[in-house]
Amino acid sequence: MAGLLKVAAATEDDGGLLSDRIRNALTDEIASGALVAGSALEEQQLADRFGASRTPVREALRQLVVSGLVEVRGRRGVVVARMTPERIMDMFETSAEVEAMCVRLATYRMTPLERSQLIELHEGSLAMVEANDVDAYDAFNRKFHECIYSATHNAFMAEQAQDVRSRLSAFRRTQLRQGDRIRKSRDEHEAIMQAIAEGDGDTASRRMRAHMLNAAAALRRYIDDRLGGQIDGIAPDMT
Repeated sequence: MAGLLKVAAATEDDGGLLSDRIRNALTDEIASGALVAGSALEEQQLADRFGASRTPVREALRQLVVSGLVEVRGRRGVVVARMTPERIMDMFETSAEVEAMCVRLATYRMTPLERSQLIELHEGSLAMVEANDVDAYDAFNRKFHECIYSATHNAFMAEQAQDVRSRLSAFRRTQLRQGDRIRKSRDEHEAIMQAIAEGDGDTASRRMRAHMLNAAAALRRYIDDRLGGQIDGIAPDMT
């Protein structure tokens, strides 16, 4: 199967880690289109494929149901949900606007401690980039953006941003596999951090919007490269 990611060296003793690896492998395949809408995900087949018991497979599927990537359809069991390219791009466009609002507000409201924590997170991501560690960078990236949400000191806005991010998380992860996207993502974070340090919320907002639209473009290229698919409608903002 295209996009097969071997989950090796994981045992039942680290079932949480194994279920995360299975979830990430399936996430990449669904987001890239290697697993098409309507594809059945049968527990025992997945357990055999990943060399696992059905318990971590079941947990991975549960997490995918929560994320909206798969759904339970009666007798058919768990199947890949339908998610059109247009819908994905609409989600990225919405996320770009929400994140832009968040970073603009956060620039003016974050405390010195929050700024220090954001800097520390950003600096720690360099090793992940050098190692091309998608899993580690994806986890960092989530924390980085969540710190910005929190720094808005607007609980409702942070909740909305988190909700949009959760629905898009699989695709935000998969776009990191395109070319040198991880390095470019970190460079874009660097530019955002510079604007924050200068207290320029408008520039931080523009750069965050560009960051998100570039991520959408990277996902489009990743799918094109792997499957010859086409996703139209959003071009990167090169501000």
